[in-house]
Amino acid sequence: MDKKEYIEYVESRSKKSPILQNLIRAFLLGGAICTLGQALLELYRLFIVELKDAQSLVSITLIAIAILLTGIGIFDNIARVAGAGTLVPITGFANAIASCAIDTKSEGFVMGVGAKIFSISGPVILFGTFSGVIYGIIYYIASMIWG
Repeated sequence: MDKKEYIEYVESRSKKSPILQNLIRAFLLGGAICTLGQALLELYRLFIVELKDAQSLVSITLIAIAILLTGIGIFDNIARVAGAGTLVPITGFANAIASCAIDTKSEGFVMGVGAKIFSISGPVILFGTFSGVIYGIIYYIASMIWG
């Protein structure tokens, strides 16, 4: 079997992904998470005057919900249906860290959880920071050109 025949074989055996359906699901669930965040912000604003405090509480609440759902095994089921919609940055990041902690707990807290907790989320931090630097450079140059 040559390379071309192998590629044809793999493509014939591969399950086709319903792209439009996946996009709609991701959009709806990602939007639902963002709507939940906005609803929490409005709720916290009723009780807390400072906007920054309310924003911090929204982040903490979304992180806690994502970690709780990961811990009891529901987050993965939601992600299976919604795909990338669950990767709204704060909930996806919380899930990645909580999943690593759960997976490595049996190896101990130091050599397991402590040593490997950022193995999945590390690249997210790296590329997020790198993207921020690139965006900052582009923004700086654009502001110099267009005022």
